Amino acid sequence: MNYIGSKYSLIGFLTESIDKTLASHKETRAPGDMVFADLFAGTGAVSAAFRERGYRVVANDIQYFSYITLRHLLENGAEVDTPRMRARFDELNALPGCEGFLYRHYTAGGTAGAEHCRMYFSDENGKRCDAMRMRIEDWKRAGEITEGEYAYLLASLINSIDKYANTASVYGAFLKQLKRSAQRQMVLTPMPIISGSAPCRACHADILSLIGEVSGDILYLDPPYNTRQYCTNYHLLETIARYDDPAVFGKTGLREYADQKSVFCIRDRVEEAFARLIDQAKFRYVFLSYNNEGLMSFDTIEKIMRRHGKYKVYMTEYHRFKADNKRDAKADNTVEYLHCLTKA
Repeated sequence: MNYIGSKYSLIGFLTESIDKTLASHKETRAPGDMVFADLFAGTGAVSAAFRERGYRVVANDIQYFSYITLRHLLENGAEVDTPRMRARFDELNALPGCEGFLYRHYTAGGTAGAEHCRMYFSDENGKRCDAMRMRIEDWKRAGEITEGEYAYLLASLINSIDKYANTASVYGAFLKQLKRSAQRQMVLTPMPIISGSAPCRACHADILSLIGEVSGDILYLDPPYNTRQYCTNYHLLETIARYDDPAVFGKTGLREYADQKSVFCIRDRVEEAFARLIDQAKFRYVFLSYNNEGLMSFDTIEKIMRRHGKYKVYMTEYHRFKADNKRDAKADNTVEYLHCLTKA
């Protein structure tokens, strides 16, 4: 999935830096004896990597579509890879499309003649996604699938439909003409199943409410860096995940998102929120991913973290994410910092 700020390409940098920190403190415990918390987890690239490494992972995100993805990646295992489930995927792919919520509000055919004509998906793919989403919900309501299987199917649908979206990358806008990938017929593809022997869990909460309730060994933080809210950039995936017939508004068909706005995207509130987070964190090691263009300055982050123990920073250069070609970017590359605090 094209997800802003995904650390998939930086997994090697992150794991190497975290391993160096643990080694410098002569940490001898095995991963299975340590809790790794990823509380701005997004689509779970870091959580999945640390599950594979054997850690007891706790992951969280305030967006429901992210939670469903995390629920599958962290709490499912080989038990969902069965002939019965493979038959479910075949059945979903064979369904005829229907004119459901997605078609009516986010395709050219469904919005023809309306105040706002939207073209997030082709008519056919909008109908196919609707049919699959409704069938998954029917199976859940009838008790024909488990909660884990529900997460597997729904996460797979969210991940699959994103590949056929008629956008530059995020859902803050759609293209005026269907691009080539959006013209192809959507195929539901199963999400990967991540192996891991240690118990893991996914959470769905605001991090400032959750931080006082979780504890462990390693806390990894990857908050938003700028003022663009994730809840508006990914509103359509949220609606597919919830499928709750929300009132939508504006040219892009936004859903109400006030309860998902992050203070980490608000310039005059982010420093206070970060300080509170570090103060309440009940973890020995705290790592923060942040780049050189974020709302908080390097000096601010260092000052806050040094209040609580030993501080160190790792850094690497990486290619900037661009959702479109119109934004005036200062450079093609940015510097990613991994700030490290070892609490006293």
